[in-house]
Amino acid sequence: MKRIIILITLISFAFCSELEKGIISYENRAVGAIGATAKPANIDQAIRHFEKALKITATEKTSALYLLKSYYYKGTFVLKDKKERKEEYNKGKILAEEMIAKYPDSPELRYWYLTCLGKWAEVYGILTAAREGVADLMKEHSEKIIELDSNLENGGGYFMLGAVHYKSPYIPFILSWPDNSAAVLWLQKAVNTGRATPVQKNYLARALYKDGQEENAINLVKEVISEPPDPDYLVEERFEIQEAKKLLENFK
Repeated sequence: MKRIIILITLISFAFCSELEKGIISYENRAVGAIGATAKPANIDQAIRHFEKALKITATEKTSALYLLKSYYYKGTFVLKDKKERKEEYNKGKILAEEMIAKYPDSPELRYWYLTCLGKWAEVYGILTAAREGVADLMKEHSEKIIELDSNLENGGGYFMLGAVHYKSPYIPFILSWPDNSAAVLWLQKAVNTGRATPVQKNYLARALYKDGQEENAINLVKEVISEPPDPDYLVEERFEIQEAKKLLENFK
């Protein structure tokens, strides 16, 4: 009976579209993961299907969105080599810029553009990225996401705007707008919108601690540590739990 079920599943999979196959593989991205490190098989398979689906007009936009998620996931939770991570985030950056030009009213494409762009900035260096205008781009797109759909990704526009205020360095005559008080404001709005995700709480905790609100910061990271990861975001939230533990050690 089990063999029959497997055979039916394989036959059904064969008749799925490239987009559908990609989504199935993407949803299985955490299979075999060890802690916050994912295995490459399913996410690589998802990328192959989405890249094929991207060439079909009817599935272009959705495929692009999933590709951005996949490039981000692979670069963050699979790859360890810095050069390979740069290449993966750069794929997302280039694709997103092309797609946003075609679909300027898509807050989802802008949001996942920023996830790749933020990681791209991390591996290239925050100062280098700031001098190249990445921080300004992130601020601009965050504000546009809020304008288009402030509820997207549990207040994703607020989160991105708060994160860029927190992470961007103040550079006289080049980057004068980053402000930790603004980071606290926007990150708090993100936490108060939809589900308060572990990554949002960790960023807010960092900004609060920098603001001198140590007790509030400690309480937030303790919340992250005490909550089990969402099975739909298993590796992502395991990573944030690890980050929260590091933050707690630093805050004490």
